[in-house]
Amino acid sequence: MRFTLGAPSRALIAVAGSTASIGLLTAASASAHVRVESDNPTPGQTAVVTFRVPGESETGALTTQLKVDLPNVTSARTEVMPGWTARLDKAAAAGTVSAVTWTAAPGAGISPDQFALFRVSLKLPEGDGVTFPATQTYSDGTVVQWDQPALPDGGEPEYPAPVLTLSGATTAADEHSAPVAQAQATDNSARWLAGAALIVAAVAVVGALQSRRRS
Repeated sequence: MRFTLGAPSRALIAVAGSTASIGLLTAASASAHVRVESDNPTPGQTAVVTFRVPGESETGALTTQLKVDLPNVTSARTEVMPGWTARLDKAAAAGTVSAVTWTAAPGAGISPDQFALFRVSLKLPEGDGVTFPATQTYSDGTVVQWDQPALPDGGEPEYPAPVLTLSGATTAADEHSAPVAQAQATDNSARWLAGAALIVAAVAVVGALQSRRRS
C-alpha cells in the first residue's frame, strides 16, 4: 500500500526539515568558538586557565597561531605543548604580562576536524569575571578576532570574546546582605541578653517574696 502526501503535507515536512538543518548548523557554529575554562577560579589567586580552540576553516586551512590578551596579570606560565612555541608579552617596568601567543611549528596546526587545548597558569585579577580577547590565525592568512562582547539582550555575538566567570567573587548582593546579616545577629544577641536579664530579675523577685514570708 502506498501513501501519497498532499502538497500541504509535503510543504510542512520541507519546512520542518529546513528548520532542523538550520538548528543543527546553528548549534555546530555556536559550539565552534574559542572557549575558556578553569577549575575553581578565584579572584586574586593563581589558576590554570584552559583555552579550547577548534579549527573551523571552510577552506581546510590549519590554525597556526593563537594570541590571547591577558588583563595585565602579574604572573603567567605556559604549559609545554609539543609542536607549538609560546611567547609571553611582558612589560618589564610594570612587571606584568599583557598577552600570550602560541605559534605552530612548520607543517603543524589544528585542522577543521580537530581542536586543541592551550593552557596557561596565571594570577587572576579581582572581580567577578575576566575577558580574554583572542586572535586565531590560519595557514591561508585568515585572521579571526574573538573579541565581541555579549549582545544587549544577553545573546551571543558572532565572534564572542572568551569570558571566565570567577568563583568566590563578592557581588553587590553579597555586599548588601552582609550588613543585614550582621544587624540581625546583633539584634538576636540583644534579645537573648534581654531575656536572660528578665529571668534573673524574676528569680530575684521570687527569692525576695520567699524571704518575706519566712520572716
